[in-house]
Amino acid sequence: MSQDDPPRQRRVRYKGTHPRRFEQKYKELSPEQHADELEKVKARGHTPAGTHRSICVAEILEVLDPRPGEVALDATLGYGGHTRELLPRLLPGGRLFGVDVDPLELPRTEARLRGLGFGEEVLIVRRMNFAGLPRLRAESGGFDVVLADLGVSSMQIDNPARGFTWKAEGPLDLRLNPQRGRSAADLLASLDEQSLADLLVENADEPNAAAIAHQLCYLADRPIRTTRDLAREVRAALHGLWHESERDDETKKALQRTFQALRIAVNDEFTVLDQFLALLPDCLKPGGRVAILTFHSGEDRRVKKAFLEGLRAGLYAEVAPEPIRASPEERRANPRSTSAKLRWARRA
Repeated sequence: MSQDDPPRQRRVRYKGTHPRRFEQKYKELSPEQHADELEKVKARGHTPAGTHRSICVAEILEVLDPRPGEVALDATLGYGGHTRELLPRLLPGGRLFGVDVDPLELPRTEARLRGLGFGEEVLIVRRMNFAGLPRLRAESGGFDVVLADLGVSSMQIDNPARGFTWKAEGPLDLRLNPQRGRSAADLLASLDEQSLADLLVENADEPNAAAIAHQLCYLADRPIRTTRDLAREVRAALHGLWHESERDDETKKALQRTFQALRIAVNDEFTVLDQFLALLPDCLKPGGRVAILTFHSGEDRRVKKAFLEGLRAGLYAEVAPEPIRASPEERRANPRSTSAKLRWARRA
């Protein structure tokens, strides 16, 4: 090795035969170098660290029916998996606008899609939220195809630094855009017991909301600033509620719901979704198709109500009679698809 060569980096060291911490999974975090490792992880029903497995891809392509020359919007670009499947079907002559609020993941996704050959003439990427839809409509002339996947991306969930998971120590943040608003820890510190209980019910249908709120507001022995702090107090609130055979599963569900409820509140997700649904009909061209993928009842209720009201008002010619679910095969291969519901509508 010459003096000009950069020093060789030692591979990440970890205990045991498999890395456990996010930053140790160097093969999964370098998919371009270790594609075979990613396939092994997927075969075990897991999502490789730092990536995302798009859900209901075949079902979305069927209901949206993208065609050459059409203009599409991926309103939640995320990892870009859905966009990667939509774009080839819009060519030649079509374009896709991809938007997202995450300032950390969006540049990586854009670079990944550019590397696949999607230039600026066919893929237009914007960092923005749904409030900017009227500007996009003016720029695009309206959309033939719109997709919104309302789930949090796996690369956000898996990275402890983002604070989305109780499974690893990290700051209790939960912001999709960590440059704006206040963290979940700050929100939690500002809530009284009743307000927190109401939030847990409204945002996650948590059956033990009162007990969790009492523990978090009055019985916690120190400030809750990290994901592990919150998980510890939720477990303490639920101690003794279930038989030992049910305890682990029920506690896991309560943790999922608690983190979900705080995430929705921190990012004001219901307000943003309501805004998107109100703006949507004016952004669709006549005959335009929209598909929305939801992951819990609060989202699904809003989408269902907006589509039915649009149908009655003559804005939509047709809406999904029932939500479409991931196939049994997909649910087995990717457990994160289990709660997904897909609804669609067609503009009058």
